[in-house]
Amino acid sequence: MATSSQFHGGNNSRPSSKDGPKKNIWSSMLDSVANGKRLPEKNLLILGGTPESQREFLETFAADTSDPSPSNEKRKGKVPPVANQFALGYTYQDVLDADQEDTLARVSAYLLSEPSLSFAPLLKPLLTPNSVPETLVVVLLDWSEPWTWIRQLREWVRLLRHVLISLDDETKIVMEETMAEWRDRKRGMDANSAGTQGLTSSGGPVTIPLGPGEWDEGLGIPMCVVCQGADKIEKLEKDHGWHEEEFDFILQFLRTILLKHGASLIYTTPFLANSLQSLLHSSLGIHSLLKRQSLKHNVIDRDKILVPSNWDSWGKIRIIRDGFDMEGVSTAWSIEIQEPPEPLTHGPVEEEEPKDDTSAAMEDGTSAVAIFEHTINDPKRDTSLALANQQSKKKIEVETTDMQTFFGKQQELLEQLKIEDEKDRAVNKMPPQLEMSPLEDNGRVNEHIGPVQFNMGGIQVDADDMLRKLKEREASRTQGQRKETVSSPPAPGNEKAHNQALANFFAGLVKKPSQSPRGSPSA
Repeated sequence: MATSSQFHGGNNSRPSSKDGPKKNIWSSMLDSVANGKRLPEKNLLILGGTPESQREFLETFAADTSDPSPSNEKRKGKVPPVANQFALGYTYQDVLDADQEDTLARVSAYLLSEPSLSFAPLLKPLLTPNSVPETLVVVLLDWSEPWTWIRQLREWVRLLRHVLISLDDETKIVMEETMAEWRDRKRGMDANSAGTQGLTSSGGPVTIPLGPGEWDEGLGIPMCVVCQGADKIEKLEKDHGWHEEEFDFILQFLRTILLKHGASLIYTTPFLANSLQSLLHSSLGIHSLLKRQSLKHNVIDRDKILVPSNWDSWGKIRIIRDGFDMEGVSTAWSIEIQEPPEPLTHGPVEEEEPKDDTSAAMEDGTSAVAIFEHTINDPKRDTSLALANQQSKKKIEVETTDMQTFFGKQQELLEQLKIEDEKDRAVNKMPPQLEMSPLEDNGRVNEHIGPVQFNMGGIQVDADDMLRKLKEREASRTQGQRKETVSSPPAPGNEKAHNQALANFFAGLVKKPSQSPRGSPSA
């Protein structure tokens, strides 16, 4: 009975679905399935540019360069909206594999246009111990104003340093580990194969020492600088008279600065294939499962520059052009980025004050921005200064108007001249004259068409020769008449008789009977 009652006892003896162990089993199973389907989270911190250039960058990053098929067009219609008009913008993108079926990762993009200290509290929550290893900083520059690049880079680096210094200790430790991992990557090789390049006698991996100017100012987060609109290089060359010296100086300056931060550099052109997507994917650790993408450097084509991280060195920068002071620029940049960020100014009037400060700092060689702007000048600002100087009447450049605008003005001038001509004709009551008579310049026409000949009664007659003889006969006859007029006054009867004789002569030519055909009876 005890056994039976114990077996058929109350609800306490029957296992229930509400018991704790079963609930923990199901929750753990669901969590494991959810974790298996969870996408890797990557972050892009996009700094600089305008809302339009930021959208252009996102379109280039999301474009499917391998397969321009209709499926890619359908995918364009599902692009998430971009909110980047005010303060810190945001959007996201799903990175698809080569077959456009599997999703490799989800990239969250945070966009900021102004390097102001007031935006520092918005950036700080984005950098946590979990997000720092999966974050890449992208600085956007535009070829429409390359003379402002170093100033913009300086303010963005200052703002990043201000934010990174204020982070907690745990995040700083993760940042140091991330930078150590990036420094240890061998140039041009993956991180997994970096340690297999060589072994010491004791069996440990070979450590390649860093060269001069490499990783001196690591920020704690990988960085990439994107120079958009490389198609404007030709415009700078044609309109402003830039030469290869200016473009080489800009490239050497950028590579020297970015080498200190371990950053990468790329020039992009809209609507043209480039390696931006491959560069960002490799920097974020996104790798295709179907197709292995190779990232190759390019320092020859001036509009397709690509310098990956951990590839550059002072020796490679020095061979571009002799005379570039890499040591001075590197030292000046390290000193200059220690200060807090300053607001970027726009306009020729507002640029005069910073110009005075940088010119004073350039005298002691402590301002990298001043060194750069001393060589790479704003053509429009130089033109305004040259026009303001009345003593030296030398213009640096000549600004040309648009072709259609020029034609429109010329059309207005032609219409005005036409109206004035019509008024003059109305006042003088004279018929309009032809601008060019078709009978003018017969000599040039005859040179092209040659002699004109025709058949007259079976005889080949040269029209030019006949015309010449007629002119000579008419000239001689005119001279004879003039002599008769001088010798004796003309009588009315004689002139009338002469006219009658000519009339009879031509009438006889018309009435002259034609020769009858051979073999037919004569009339």
